[in-house]
Amino acid sequence: MGTDSLPTPATRPGRQGLDALLARPGKALVGLDFDGTLAPIVADPERARAHPEAVPALAALAPKVAAVAVITGRPAEVAVRNGGFAGVPGLEHLVVLGHYGAERWEATTGQVTAPPAHPGVAAVRAELPGVLDRAGAAGQGTWVEEKGRAVAVHTRRAADPQAAFEALREPLTALAARHGLIVEPGRMVLELRPPGMDKGVALLDFAREIGAGSVLYAGDDLGDLPAFAAVDTLRTDGTPGVLVCSGNDEVTELRERADVVVPGPEGVVSLLRTLAERLA
Repeated sequence: MGTDSLPTPATRPGRQGLDALLARPGKALVGLDFDGTLAPIVADPERARAHPEAVPALAALAPKVAAVAVITGRPAEVAVRNGGFAGVPGLEHLVVLGHYGAERWEATTGQVTAPPAHPGVAAVRAELPGVLDRAGAAGQGTWVEEKGRAVAVHTRRAADPQAAFEALREPLTALAARHGLIVEPGRMVLELRPPGMDKGVALLDFAREIGAGSVLYAGDDLGDLPAFAAVDTLRTDGTPGVLVCSGNDEVTELRERADVVVPGPEGVVSLLRTLAERLA
């Protein structure tokens, strides 16, 4: 994808969404997932960092649109740190909606705002080692990521990641339900988190808050499906939108629903950079 060469969306609504963004960029919202979209997927999420060209591309694009929001299941502060978003010229109005929108970081203040944590998360955290042990997953390459307002169980390091993922789905779903939580499946990860917030709710609320005239959303995982659905809702309500899949071979649902498919974070960065160039 070179200069002045934007992909042609595969659907009519996608083409209308891109046309609206290009025609009125000052009313456009660009929403982006973090892991797998702005940052390559790595075995250890703590080592995930934004693609080297992601921040420059965002800084070039952000001043030309109404808003850029990073919407992630990670804690907002972690996404800001791993993305390198703080204090960047051009990103003075960036918003990071962490924990699926439960947390909000704004570059204008550098502060995170959030409601009190759900008590079920602490209860699940205490019981989780026993559940993993009974499922035969303890010490088998499965590991737990502490996310503050959620707990995630990763199977990517297991000898058979998909088999471990499937074996844990039922017991973790039962554990979450006992404490008023839900399970969010992803790419070799099962996240136990409070209900009521997802990327779709976060995207829809923010788009309506700013009065977005068009929306582009890019994601790569199952947790991005609600955001895709939110764009569909906005389209139905008269706000054009573009659905972008940061392509991967593990999750086909997004690829099948997307208007545009790009080759992972490198492709997302190229798309953002090209948009910035077109809007210059």
